[in-house]
Amino acid sequence: MKHSVNRPPTPDAAEDQGKEPPLQEIINVKLIESGEKERLMELLRERLIDCGWKDEMKALCRAHVKKKGRNNVTVDDLVHLITPKGRASVPDSVKAELLQRIRTFLMSAAL
Repeated sequence: MKHSVNRPPTPDAAEDQGKEPPLQEIINVKLIESGEKERLMELLRERLIDCGWKDEMKALCRAHVKKKGRNNVTVDDLVHLITPKGRASVPDSVKAELLQRIRTFLMSAAL
C-alpha cells in the first residue's frame, strides 16, 4: 500500500476486485459530489483560526526550525513533528460541531 500525508492509503487493485466500496468511501463520495466536503473544510479552517490552533501550530514549527537551524529542517520533518500534536490539540468543540454537521448531512442524504 502507498501512504501519503494528505490522503489515506491507496489499496492495491487486486484487493478491490469484487468488493463493494466501504461505507466510509460511499460517504466521502457523497460529501464531495454535494459540495458539502468543501464547506466542512472551510468551516474547519475558520474554527481552527478562531480558536488559535493555527497560530499554535505555526509557533511549534517556528520553534523547531529555530532549534534545528533553517537549513537542517525539511517539510517532511515538520509534518512528522506537527501532525500528531495538531490532531491531538483540535478542540473538542470543533470536533463536535463538525461531527454534528456530518450527521445532519447523512440524515438529509438518507445514507
